[in-house]
Amino acid sequence: QVQLGESGGGLVQAGDSLRLSCAASGRTFGTYTMGWFRQAPGKEREFVAAISWLGSNTYYLDSVKGRFTISRDNGKNTVYLQMNSLKPEDTAVYYCAASARHWSTTPNEYNYWGQGTQVTVSS
Repeated sequence: QVQLGESGGGLVQAGDSLRLSCAASGRTFGTYTMGWFRQAPGKEREFVAAISWLGSNTYYLDSVKGRFTISRDNGKNTVYLQMNSLKPEDTAVYYCAASARHWSTTPNEYNYWGQGTQVTVSS
């Protein structure tokens, strides 16, 4: 069982940066693929970024490549999403999730989810 809790969201202006954190409970954190997803009002939840167990592999949504960076600290049971050059279209609730699969970018393959943190980017 893994419990996840996101923090770091807020209201910022276009071009600003935010760092989201996701703290996980459980001693097996290091065995999960971790992902960030987001959901804007009226839209489906979409994949943003994922990182493998040891952090050696990462993958991003095309529209955030070069602006967002996912990282993890298994010693602290925490995954991060550094978001730079934020745009109004990045406005959404951001969720972190854990997958027991070796690798996944598909929401229904993630077993555990946090409650989400709101990110709002004004123009």
